[in-house]
Amino acid sequence: MLFAGSDRDGVADGKITAAYRRWAEPRVVEGRIYRTNAGRIEIDSVRQVNPELIADSDADVADADRRNAKDVRRRLRGNEDWPTFLIKFHLVEGPDPREELAAQSELTADDLADLTNRLARFDELSHHGAWTTQTLRLIQSKPATRAADLAASLKRETAPFKLDVRKLKNLGLTHSLEVGYELSPRGTAYLNALDS
Repeated sequence: MLFAGSDRDGVADGKITAAYRRWAEPRVVEGRIYRTNAGRIEIDSVRQVNPELIADSDADVADADRRNAKDVRRRLRGNEDWPTFLIKFHLVEGPDPREELAAQSELTADDLADLTNRLARFDELSHHGAWTTQTLRLIQSKPATRAADLAASLKRETAPFKLDVRKLKNLGLTHSLEVGYELSPRGTAYLNALDS
């Protein structure tokens, strides 16, 4: 989920704890933690609502930092035929475990074995062949390059390529930049170990 303008600040401050979204289907799952542009949030609940039945007195309207029900409806984006969802969440305090993992610049033998096994599993389950080491080396050689350009250089579609990079990020091997990606210290350590 992304939050625009003052909503981003409100979520980051813990002031906003609800959001209305018009989606073809729910894009978040109750109980999961998501990284957003306002920090990490945990989803408390997701339910479909009728936007015409939202009342000015609903507590969720205030929790979403909206003036009234009309303001909620006015700010809904997306296809008007899509259902509207009310998402309740709370800000997750503390360091992001993925960031702590990514900052590791030295790998133990156990770390290396675990990463090798996980990446081998990704390669085995792939419909387009082994990709993990190739993608890491590509990001290393072309940091801050648009995902679409990286994907094209591998003759891949952008969306599935980005999903694969997210898998690497979840293992602490890459960082997302404003444009493109870079290897994390952990990712660099992993490739160095392969080359040694």
